[in-house]
Amino acid sequence: MNDPERESREALERVKRDSETLGSSSLNRMSRRMTDHLAGRDAVGAAEDGGTDPIELWGRRIGRSLSVVGFVVLVYWLAVQLRLI
Repeated sequence: MNDPERESREALERVKRDSETLGSSSLNRMSRRMTDHLAGRDAVGAAEDGGTDPIELWGRRIGRSLSVVGFVVLVYWLAVQLRLI
């Protein structure tokens, strides 16, 4: 992609991002990004030929799911230690 085309795309993305309403669209965009991240959609096109390696995709999904479970367990453990539960 050449430089003027890239700059134009970046400008359009800024306009799109800045023109949205603050409340629901920001929350919607953030939740969509989180869902895409946990589903491993950012692994698409990561291979050399632009394809998706199914093992890498499922590895990312499993790893990210386990990290969410681990985070919840650590929060629960902290709450028990602080005698909040």
